[in-house]
Amino acid sequence: MPATPISILDLAQIGTGGSAVDSFRASVEIAQLAERSGYRRVWYAEHHNMSTIASSATAVLIAHVAAHTATIRLGAGGVMLPNHSPLVIAEQFGTLETLHPGRIDLGLGRAPGSDQNTMRALRRDAMSAEAFPRDVQELQGYLTGRSMIPGVDAVPGKGTHVPLYILGSSLFGAKLAAALGLPYAFASHFAPQALTDAVATYRREFQPSEQLTAPWVIAGANVVAADTTEEAQALLRESQRLRVSQLVGRGRTFTDAEADSILDSPSGLQIKQMSHYSAVGTPDEVRAYLDEFVVHAGADELIVASMARSTEATLRSFELLAKVADLGG
Repeated sequence: MPATPISILDLAQIGTGGSAVDSFRASVEIAQLAERSGYRRVWYAEHHNMSTIASSATAVLIAHVAAHTATIRLGAGGVMLPNHSPLVIAEQFGTLETLHPGRIDLGLGRAPGSDQNTMRALRRDAMSAEAFPRDVQELQGYLTGRSMIPGVDAVPGKGTHVPLYILGSSLFGAKLAAALGLPYAFASHFAPQALTDAVATYRREFQPSEQLTAPWVIAGANVVAADTTEEAQALLRESQRLRVSQLVGRGRTFTDAEADSILDSPSGLQIKQMSHYSAVGTPDEVRAYLDEFVVHAGADELIVASMARSTEATLRSFELLAKVADLGG
């Protein structure tokens, strides 16, 4: 494995028959494993009104995990900034940085992280995404102590310099990250189509900033590592069946045979395409895939998401990857 940092995107899944409490317990275990194994950071994404994901209150989850770890960087991957006022996010993440100095990241996205009805429940204006570039700058001003609004400071937050990352799956995010001189994280673990074009655009247009002097690309990939190839492939299939329930059935439970039938039909191609960049197999097979993916993506850092559905299989997958990746843990 090249000397490429590897981080974890914890999907904070609520398993079948499980609860949010189980998910939070698993997130602590994943972060503790990441800390002792040498992973660079663990991120959590903001989602709303999804029965299988428990990371809706992202900052609160980060605080909980930070209290149960000591050194691992933790952050949002990301906060959907149009859902919030920049001042509130600056206060939340400024508080986290004050409590856990040097350990907090703030990734920012402009998608709703929800459906149209949930957007209304969040009191979000349908046009709020248009203000995303200015909102990022306003947030940055609060964290650096150079507020864009006279007389308004984030307390805590002012002067904490929490590092910002732009998340994206299109050229929009790439151009914005380049213009602002911020690191760019591409969501290739579920939206692979524009990866190479976006990274090329970001690197070509990058302007150095106070936070970052040279481009930094984080690329997402799915990982399913197991002791045998057959076991890993079975775990992948389980994950794809869950996505059928989430995306086709809107939470409806399908039998394995029903889910497999959908996956093997034309309507299942999109679900399979979402996991296009996936390292699946034994530790050595996963290592070989990620070696090639780093080069293909032009990545400075990888962030991996486990497609295993159980906590045990997820922990095992990250443990096996750490061993072959020589992370230094």
